[in-house]
Amino acid sequence: MEKAKVYFTKEITPESIVKMYETLGRKLEGKVAVKLHSGEKGNQNFIRPDMVKEIVDHVNGTVVECNTAYAGARNSTEKHRKLLEEHEWTKYFNVDLLDAEGPDMVLPIPNGKVIKENYVGKDLENYDSMLVLSHFKGHAMGGYGGALKQLSIGCSSSDGKTWIHTAGKAKHQEELWGNLPEQDRFLEAMADAASSVVDYFGDNIVFINIMKNISIDCDCDGNAEAPCIADIGVLASTDPVAIDQACIDLVKNSGDAGIEHFFERVNSRHGTHTIDVADELGIGTKEYELINVD
Repeated sequence: MEKAKVYFTKEITPESIVKMYETLGRKLEGKVAVKLHSGEKGNQNFIRPDMVKEIVDHVNGTVVECNTAYAGARNSTEKHRKLLEEHEWTKYFNVDLLDAEGPDMVLPIPNGKVIKENYVGKDLENYDSMLVLSHFKGHAMGGYGGALKQLSIGCSSSDGKTWIHTAGKAKHQEELWGNLPEQDRFLEAMADAASSVVDYFGDNIVFINIMKNISIDCDCDGNAEAPCIADIGVLASTDPVAIDQACIDLVKNSGDAGIEHFFERVNSRHGTHTIDVADELGIGTKEYELINVD
């Protein structure tokens, strides 16, 4: 596989995000889902609606989210909608909770390493294209969060999240914590799930990662640690594996004082194993060319 192109700018503004999308040269057609992280109640690091309003409007997109599988303010449709309002997402957008109602949409994963099907919010079937708009940061269970996490856990329904986290052992919230597998099986299930969403949209999907407010904790943490890495920039690619690998490398090469702390989180969870497996599954490549955009 030839090297993937990953475009990069140090400028983090609503305008630069649009510019990076335009640089890709791939226009998303039809009804466009914009998958992002709306932030858990109490989280201070998530990317705010005013930062992404311009790109959502530019692609004429609909912000989409899914309910969670852990205790918090987003594990039911009623609570999640209330928090979306508190975080001002509904001030700017009509937000589609993909799994607000069942039954889930089932995506096959015939070549899955751990799981052979993925459960996503049923409203996903209403969209022709997807912009995966990810906030790059750490993650308590996955080691890091980027495009691959957004594709997998992000797009899965509440039951689907449990299915991935338990590597196919359970599908209901109350069964989550009693069925956690060996760590690498979880990461492999996450890569499997990501592959199913990429396969579903084909060429009608692009990826933008925003490297801002980089904490060791995810936006799903209501008591996340403060950022430990200085803001780096915005990346865009048509390859989810390459864009996540590029983010990892940019942190590694940043010279920031917080590198050791950040990678303690990533490495202790074997975080980059997800990237390795996604590469093996063929949904992208770790080999990339980083192209600076002025």
